Amino acid sequence: MSLQEFDGLVERMQLAFDYAANLGQYIEAAKVLYQMNDQLPDDLQLSLEELENESMVRQFISQYQPKIRSAIVEYRQRLMNF
Repeated sequence: MSLQEFDGLVERMQLAFDYAANLGQYIEAAKVLYQMNDQLPDDLQLSLEELENESMVRQFISQYQPKIRSAIVEYRQRLMNF
């Protein structure tokens, strides 16, 4: 995947995440985080815990969103160095 393709994909996913989170659709926002994680190379993907109930969704988002953003930055830097 090229840097431009990755940036476009991440931007669309970030917009979807922000939209869902701002509307209080936390389950949809969590699904977007899963999709973001899936786009990263295997060595950067986080081992995400499964959501067992809706009450855990906000905690899941607050725990994993910064980690996924950090992995995205790292992968973007790798793409820039190619």
